[in-house]
Amino acid sequence: MDVQILYRPSYSLGIIRLGPNEEIRVESGAMVSMSQGVTVETKAAGGILKSLARSVLAGESFFQNTFRAPATGGEVTVAPALPGDLFLVELHNESLMVQSGAYVASEMSIQLDTKWGGAKTFFASEGLIMLRASGTGKLLLSSFGAIHEIPLGAGETYTVDTGHLVAFTEGIGFRVRRAGGLKSTIFGGEGLVVDLTGPGRVLMQTRSTDAFLSWLVPKLPKRGGD
Repeated sequence: MDVQILYRPSYSLGIIRLGPNEEIRVESGAMVSMSQGVTVETKAAGGILKSLARSVLAGESFFQNTFRAPATGGEVTVAPALPGDLFLVELHNESLMVQSGAYVASEMSIQLDTKWGGAKTFFASEGLIMLRASGTGKLLLSSFGAIHEIPLGAGETYTVDTGHLVAFTEGIGFRVRRAGGLKSTIFGGEGLVVDLTGPGRVLMQTRSTDAFLSWLVPKLPKRGGD
């Protein structure tokens, strides 16, 4: 499988070229186009229970699509729902914790499962509900805005707003907390942050969907009488 990413970082398009009879797993709704002869099968990947957990706990689709190239090979293009970037991760017998909604596609050798990575609190809407991607192969992730990677050394700690967190290496130490005191949480526009301690890698996005919605919703026209 070969992956090329175009039009970065605002309106990224992933071009996935498949070898003869090669398959790829794609999140529901992410496919943009495909070449002649490519077939698609929609199923609950991993079985009903794993698919239900992935849907309810991690915010992913219950069903996923498996695209299969014909004997001559084929092409599938994918894109995220929001304006933003795509990022190709090569896993080598390792695991990555992925924020809900960031998964786009992966090779069939990558296993997907859910894992609780934090908790919702009274002070913020976002909880760290993570999808666990493990194995060896290629994994395609998306972001709102551009993706910025931060490598962490052993014992090094970095703080990220939870709304900007895309993924991090499993095994990284993390602690979810309020960004400041009660006053700054309520009036300062900050919610939850996560302290991540290496070694490992952290992927974060330059925009937050929660911040965007907080800006957008008050500007939407209201119906008379409401």
